[in-house]
Amino acid sequence: MRFLEVILPLPLPGTFTYSFSEVLYPDPKVGARVIVQFGKRKIYTGIIASIHSESPTGYDPKEIIDLVDTEPIVNDVQLTFFNWISQYYMCSVGEVMNAALPAGLKISSESYLSLNPDIDLEELELTEKEEVVIRHLISGDVKLNEVGPILDIKSPYNYIKKLKDKNAIQVFEQVKDKYSPKKETWIRLNEVYNNEDALDQLSESLESKTKQLEVLVAYLRLVPLFEFPSKNQDGISKKALTNEGISQSSLKTLTKKGFFEEWEKNVSRLEGILGTPDTSGIDLSAAQTTAREEILKAFESKSTVLLHGVTGSGKTEVYISLISSILDNGGQVLYLLPEIALTTQIIKRLSKVFGDQFGVFHSRYSDNERVEVWQKVQQGEYNFVVGVRSAVFLPFSDLSLIIVDEEHEPSFKQHEPAPRYHARDASIYLASMFHAKTLLGTATPALETYHNALDGKYGLVKLEERFGQVSTPRVKFANLVMERKQNKMKGNFSHTLLKAINDTLNRNKQVILFQNRRGYAPYVTCHNCGYIPKCAQCDVSLTYHSFQNLLVCHYCGYKSEMITECFQCQSTEIKTMNFGTEKIEEELEIMIPEARIRRMDLDSTRSKYSYQKIIDEFENGEIDILVGTQMVSKGLDFGGVELVGVFDADRMIHFPDFRSHERAYQLMHQVSGRAGRRADQGQIIIQTNDPDQPILQRLNHQDYVGFYQAELLERQQFQYPPFYRIINVTFKDNDKQTAGDAARFYSMEIRKHLGDARVNGPIEPLIGKIRNQYLFEIFIKVEKQGINLTALKEFLLNSRNILLSQRSYKSVRVIFDVDAI
Repeated sequence: MRFLEVILPLPLPGTFTYSFSEVLYPDPKVGARVIVQFGKRKIYTGIIASIHSESPTGYDPKEIIDLVDTEPIVNDVQLTFFNWISQYYMCSVGEVMNAALPAGLKISSESYLSLNPDIDLEELELTEKEEVVIRHLISGDVKLNEVGPILDIKSPYNYIKKLKDKNAIQVFEQVKDKYSPKKETWIRLNEVYNNEDALDQLSESLESKTKQLEVLVAYLRLVPLFEFPSKNQDGISKKALTNEGISQSSLKTLTKKGFFEEWEKNVSRLEGILGTPDTSGIDLSAAQTTAREEILKAFESKSTVLLHGVTGSGKTEVYISLISSILDNGGQVLYLLPEIALTTQIIKRLSKVFGDQFGVFHSRYSDNERVEVWQKVQQGEYNFVVGVRSAVFLPFSDLSLIIVDEEHEPSFKQHEPAPRYHARDASIYLASMFHAKTLLGTATPALETYHNALDGKYGLVKLEERFGQVSTPRVKFANLVMERKQNKMKGNFSHTLLKAINDTLNRNKQVILFQNRRGYAPYVTCHNCGYIPKCAQCDVSLTYHSFQNLLVCHYCGYKSEMITECFQCQSTEIKTMNFGTEKIEEELEIMIPEARIRRMDLDSTRSKYSYQKIIDEFENGEIDILVGTQMVSKGLDFGGVELVGVFDADRMIHFPDFRSHERAYQLMHQVSGRAGRRADQGQIIIQTNDPDQPILQRLNHQDYVGFYQAELLERQQFQYPPFYRIINVTFKDNDKQTAGDAARFYSMEIRKHLGDARVNGPIEPLIGKIRNQYLFEIFIKVEKQGINLTALKEFLLNSRNILLSQRSYKSVRVIFDVDAI
């Protein structure tokens, strides 16, 4: 007998052995999907990892339920990549597979109820609700999730259990494929009329039936039958024909009489999403041409190159030039971007060069659309893909180049759920598997990346002038301490910023305002007793959203009505504290009512095309002021923006995290780069209580190197990356004492071998409870040199197993975050 090792989408280590019938499935392939039973009832889609003849000892493996694919949907390189992600980021290969496969490729099972054919229903004593369920089952099987609506109750499981106990019903799983091809009705003329005589006779017979004759004429106009006889065989979509203004009932009559044939055809969901190419091409400036040549030169000796280009220097044009060269030579390219918002604008620019000859892969696409992108990459129809971090899992076969744009962005790091991978680092490994190259691009490199470039691990190319000789924006500080003393503040706006906004609008230019906090107010409080409403499931205050008039938890999504009376003292003096993007938008509408204002944050961009709509309106000059979170800071290119305002700079700088200075510098530098990207010099105004802070002065002088050197000294002194690796271990449990005790037990266990200096904690994090789970954390810091990282991770995993073998801690979840950021 032969056996299959199957990867299942579960947080359990290793693969699972299944048998299969060689009569039914004579030639299963590694990388194909199988449907298997796991446990007593659960049905899963798995991927075949290997095929062997070694019978497992100690148990008889279950037989697979079905082999879904005759050909692999995951190739060998992907399987190797999945295993590397699993080992490096300390998670199961099943969790990697679950993240990698589009939901449409995961065949799911649904629970159904059916009557037990061996039971006599008349002998059963049933309650009224149970009788209702039985009456529905007499007509046919019922989905488990339909029982609640049938009984008009939220939780029907008690009634289902009682019916099972009475042996009246059976519960079973039914497998269904999530992906369904898009179908379209197509029409063609019956082949009998493919010659002129037959067609003339048909026309004559329809002369008295004007509407039907119009259908025939419209078809022949769209399908020139005698110029291209084969086109009638292909036919035309029914939608295209009816768009000619014909009578649908006449078409139906002609089809019914056999003059036309109608059939269902699978069509791509991706057609028409992208634009048509502009034949003018890309003209690089002298600086861009030099940068391109230096990148190619660096690739001769380095597999990874950092392109450090100032904002507005035209890095995208350099990327496009490199992509064109590779595609002309038959290679594949992956272009990674950190945000869907940035993807939206870049797609428009790429469409002008490549038309619809590339794929787009991100979460705003439907499950079915993502499956079709996956299939087109696999079949070689897409050799170029633009996407967010999950695009690294696509089934490439001949990658030549991976471009990671805005490589410093934290959103390249996955946090929940596992695998907690960093797409930039994963891309570098993926490229090495194909002997391909990786190009990292940014105006503000991550400290680790810049350190690797200066150390010679990566190549380094600089692009130090803006495209078209445009000047970098002027930086100006609004001193909030002084303005409050002089009573010049209007709401959350300094006089300096408000005047600049009005001056900019008077010149018919646009403004971007950056506040890295969505909602109206981060929290509300009772002015009388100080009560602050908190989330029922998390240890965090609720954020007020004025548009919905709701208090919302930004961690678990819990919502409640805005309070009008304090729960503790019944006072009605409820105050909103601090401010978010909604409040800035509201204040602007009051102070500058004639301005056209839009907000771009998570709340205003939930629908599929909301990013595109806002970006198009702003590009077309239909918006004067765009208020946004960090979405507005990432690589967007708007010609009319002259002013950028930054709120709450001090909160970003002084956030309690070792990367807070780096992130604050990157965010403020990046958002300032949105201003003055054409002829006129832009301006950035930063509202702060302390304009003399060193980080702000370095930002003022565009001194990234000075910032890097100062930050690097601190990192070395306090043992942080890039000199040390960080592995964050989080312990979660419904009981706070259990989570804390488990963290302390684990800490003692690993200190025996790692020592006290490398183990920090356990500590309760700033937010100590999320979704009713209490959290404790341990930070492990180990040297980059002289440590066997594989052995260390194995030791940490074994220590976790020792912890979970203790009866007291079986309920605790232990989560590893390698290279935590």
